Amino acid sequence: MAKRKVVKRVKMSKFERLIATFAIVLLVSSPLTIVFSQATLANINFQVEKVKKEINEQNKTNESLSMKINELASLDKIEEVAKEQGLSYNNNNIKNIDE
Repeated sequence: MAKRKVVKRVKMSKFERLIATFAIVLLVSSPLTIVFSQATLANINFQVEKVKKEINEQNKTNESLSMKINELASLDKIEEVAKEQGLSYNNNNIKNIDE
């Protein structure tokens, strides 16, 4: 007759079961949390790059408009507009206003 091995089950206390359950939940939820946080970070980085691009485009527009303002405010342009309107150009009558 072959002897059967008797397997004794060790009873776990409620605290040990609670710790084991907590460990299993932690092991399962950790990778999910990491994936979720990485996805959120990637989305935020995408939005940051989009805003940086918009800022660069607006800066280029602002520079272009500043150059246009300087061009229109030049003495040559003032003389040209004065002649077109039938006015005479007198440098003593021009006052510069700085903001």
